[in-house]
Amino acid sequence: MKLVLNWLYMVYLLEVNIYYSMYGHVEKLAEEIQKGAASVEGVEAKLWQVPETLSEDVLGKMGAGPKSDVPTITPNELAEADGILLGFPTRFGMMAAQFKAFLDATGGLWRSQQLAGKPAGIFYSTGSQGGGQETTPLTAITQLVHHGMIFVPIGYTFGAGMSEMEKVKGGSPYGAGTFAGDGSRQPSELELAQAFHQGKYFAGITKKLKGSA
Repeated sequence: MKLVLNWLYMVYLLEVNIYYSMYGHVEKLAEEIQKGAASVEGVEAKLWQVPETLSEDVLGKMGAGPKSDVPTITPNELAEADGILLGFPTRFGMMAAQFKAFLDATGGLWRSQQLAGKPAGIFYSTGSQGGGQETTPLTAITQLVHHGMIFVPIGYTFGAGMSEMEKVKGGSPYGAGTFAGDGSRQPSELELAQAFHQGKYFAGITKKLKGSA
């Protein structure tokens, strides 16, 4: 039996890790999440990015970096996944418009309820501590609810790292996160460790759900 996240009596999971990243911060989290998910036996973790909606001219004026060679996903490919992790930067406390545009194109999947019952998680990047580390994932949950998906937060399973007070650290019980600042700050070792943990934790939960189906 094949699982897609994108056993005979071995469950093969495909965990799909979909993200939008303008300056590379969310992409770095996605890469660590993929490593964490792939560390779970029987799980295949794939990286995808959503289509860009801005022109090259506008992106250039915004100082955006070049896109990686990670393939671009189409809405219908979501249906092949056993579990889905969504990553995006915040724009005024909510997910970036590029990612919202992708989700707006999943109406066909909603009508046929092809995503209903699939586990989903969220990770994100904000510019500052007050820039939406909790409001961004909180407002994104509505997208999962309308598809009937099962939101899988990390809670406080990351242990002492969740209570770090001496170092700047993004993330919350909703999922892994990072602070980009003016764009020059990159995800810290602790933030990357939390992302790895989320991937591994989410893959384990997805495997359990698939195995009990």
